[in-house]
Amino acid sequence: MRLHHASPAAPAAPTHSAGRDLSAWRVADLQRDPRWVVALDDAVRTDLMRALRAGLSAGKSLLDYTQQDFDFAPQTLAPIARAVAEAEHGRGIALVEGLPRESVSPTEFELLTWAIGLHVGVARPQDKLSRYINQVKDVGAVYRSPTGRGYSSRAELDFHIDGADIVLLSCYNQAPSGGDSLCSSSVAAFRQLVAERPDLAALLEQPVAHSRQGEQAEGAPEFIQMPIYGRVGGEVFCQWNRNRIENGDKLPGAPRLGVQQREAMELLDEIVRRPEFMYSMRLKPGDMQILSNHTALHSRTEFHDHEAEDQKRLLYRLWLSTPGAPQLPSGWAPFWGSTEAGLLRGGIHGHHHDAHCQSFDRRQAQAMGLRLAS
Repeated sequence: MRLHHASPAAPAAPTHSAGRDLSAWRVADLQRDPRWVVALDDAVRTDLMRALRAGLSAGKSLLDYTQQDFDFAPQTLAPIARAVAEAEHGRGIALVEGLPRESVSPTEFELLTWAIGLHVGVARPQDKLSRYINQVKDVGAVYRSPTGRGYSSRAELDFHIDGADIVLLSCYNQAPSGGDSLCSSSVAAFRQLVAERPDLAALLEQPVAHSRQGEQAEGAPEFIQMPIYGRVGGEVFCQWNRNRIENGDKLPGAPRLGVQQREAMELLDEIVRRPEFMYSMRLKPGDMQILSNHTALHSRTEFHDHEAEDQKRLLYRLWLSTPGAPQLPSGWAPFWGSTEAGLLRGGIHGHHHDAHCQSFDRRQAQAMGLRLAS
């Protein structure tokens, strides 16, 4: 059963054009209208744990689980469906509060995140190890290195998008200080940039080199070229990841950024961090943030962690290709694989995207009604 049709109580998504207007939010819009926040009640939490523990099979790989292993009740999936619809067709940002956390092990919480994802879309691999779900935890990685990834460091991050239609981020432990989640509407930021400097805004629609951070398959180029902003009809989409662009600019054979291109990037970064554009939230244990990577940018503040290993900051990140995702700009095909709506796309296949991964992709794409690219 697809989550999008989990219950007749789930509201219809806004029309596509209305959704784009909603996605151009500022902080005051989120504060004035909190419908993007969905709180789960005790009955939902109880059913989530019932289905989770009934479906849990010791030694089973995540990729071998199916939707049918987790028979969540329709009324349990309904509030999560509302949050997904808000992220995909509304504000581009949603927060689910109150996932079961007390007396839940990290392994169970990871599986709960995965089980919810099976009812939302098709998980996509995220790194050179072809992992389909990642722990967001400081393991000493250097974010600014040529192969650095922010999720394995404690550093403050640039604003960026992830490599799938939506990203689910569920919080198991939070740091005692820092680690706050920052969100900004890429649509609102672009409108502001056009209003202030239309000449610079136009430059962000020209291709620039993006480093693959050493995650490309053997023999593939170290960088790809694509614009930061693109359009489909009258709609604007964003592909902003400054760290990958800065690293791409240093690679042999990559075109160098011009002075005005750098000026445009600096202005974009400044706009998304203005107080009226940047929304800060502190995820609590049991919270799940859901973001559209096409209309929302996200970041994180630096954090200082607990000493005890079992208390360290720990979140689970899941990238999903979804049946409700829109057509994307054609210039983004080198990264997404396919820009057509209704096709499985996104992810970083990495070095271990083997037959097991491909079997999962096919099975879950069929369950979600997504076609595979030929």
